Amino acid sequence: MNEESQRLANFRVHLVPAVLALANPPWQRDVWLDPSTFENLDHIFHTLFDDFCDADEPERYLGTSLRTPKEVALMKELGAALNAAADEAPHDTDAEYLQAAAWPEVVAVAGRLAQVMVRNDLGELATLHVSEARIDPPSHACGEDAH
Repeated sequence: MNEESQRLANFRVHLVPAVLALANPPWQRDVWLDPSTFENLDHIFHTLFDDFCDADEPERYLGTSLRTPKEVALMKELGAALNAAADEAPHDTDAEYLQAAAWPEVVAVAGRLAQVMVRNDLGELATLHVSEARIDPPSHACGEDAH
């Protein structure tokens, strides 16, 4: 794996789970509203807006943490939805965000983005697997007796 691919993988290992969390309302209620857990919505915001992307202007992250223009467009849409929800959370609490009228749009956009990101990552993984596969297959399939 080259340096650029390694950097993309390192960024995505943080970014994809954040998007998946935004697409999962049961996770949000069970984890973010539990004060004993380490993850909260603030962590998600830092991941998406500060540390591994800029959901307001994600174009510059194409090739760094986002793989395709479709991911960039959906991330921008997600950033707008999160900002709309933030406008409805005057005390910036996780509970306020989850109750915001804009929150279902956050979940919907995050779901679409998660599907695209996971599909793109699986495609990249399949390509890597094929490129590293041996030319000569094993002499027998797993589970079969060698004769």
